[in-house]
Amino acid sequence: MTSLAGARAGLKAYQDSIRLPEAELVRGLREILGAKLVAYIGSVKETRAVRQWADGERKPSADVMHRLRTAYHMAALLAERDSRPVVQAWFQGMNPQLDDVPPARLLREGQLDDVGPQVLAAARSFAAAG
Repeated sequence: MTSLAGARAGLKAYQDSIRLPEAELVRGLREILGAKLVAYIGSVKETRAVRQWADGERKPSADVMHRLRTAYHMAALLAERDSRPVVQAWFQGMNPQLDDVPPARLLREGQLDDVGPQVLAAARSFAAAG
């Protein structure tokens, strides 16, 4: 049986991933993951684009924003329990729950409807084990 605390774990991360304005969400994601990793997930070559998104000078496409919101949900969930370097390593490392594919790669390249739930389940599992 799931405890009430367990059921609420990550609820703020989810709510913020939905409610935060785009620029604020990108700033938060950049704070947790760093600009290079956000650029990678967002399929841009330069961190300048991430800065422009965070400053509201430019808007990512709807698909990229969906990927960034999904990544934020996972990053904020993990950051509730672990340090930024651990969260960054989780996103970049080979994950045994994801057939040894790094979560960031799945979020960048995969069909989000398919990989999103898998990566989120892996993030929840990692957070629960910590």
